[in-house]
Amino acid sequence: MDAIIQQFFNIDIMVQAWPLLLRGLGMTLLICLVVIPMGLVGGLFAALGSVSHLRGIRWAAIAFVDFFRALPPLVLLIFLYAGLPFAGLRISPFVAVVIGFFLNNSAYYAEIIRAGLLSVHKGQTEAARSTGLSAGQTLIHVTLPQALRNVLPDLLSNTVEVVKLTSLASVVSLGEMLHQAGLARSVTYNASPIVLAGLIYLVLLWPLVRVISRFERRIAS
Repeated sequence: MDAIIQQFFNIDIMVQAWPLLLRGLGMTLLICLVVIPMGLVGGLFAALGSVSHLRGIRWAAIAFVDFFRALPPLVLLIFLYAGLPFAGLRISPFVAVVIGFFLNNSAYYAEIIRAGLLSVHKGQTEAARSTGLSAGQTLIHVTLPQALRNVLPDLLSNTVEVVKLTSLASVVSLGEMLHQAGLARSVTYNASPIVLAGLIYLVLLWPLVRVISRFERRIAS
């Protein structure tokens, strides 16, 4: 038992690794602040495209969503960072992460928002149009608010997945939290920094998970 505690729950090593993990946490939060809004906007446009009456736009949006939902984000990230240089395009680890996560998350957000749009009864749209609202005004003031409210738990759940997804950025040596924890582990030859990183993720995400559960109960009741 003492060996397990020393290897995985060594408080002294956790204290030493804390400043390094704190810098990594800052990068993790920066990735989230950039990628989540971009993913929501991209997902909204892709969702609107997927329910468009114009066949070309609809099929292009569906193809985008299906492709990037099916493609593993790790493969996409490695392709952007290590594959594009063979075509003469070199991008920084941060840019590769932002582009890769944006494409992946837009596809997932799009499918969620599309489900929300389809959940709004057509009578709502027809009633709004009958009052003189344009198609754009109906979307902004009537359809979209109801759609987002209907799928809010799913949007929040996907946001939790985005935060966890940031750990993949370590494969391109971006200094997010897991990468920094790995550096501390390699220096100390101890797994305690990895455990500490896991605890930080837990503290960050557990409240959001509880909020999601509350929303789900309210919607189900």
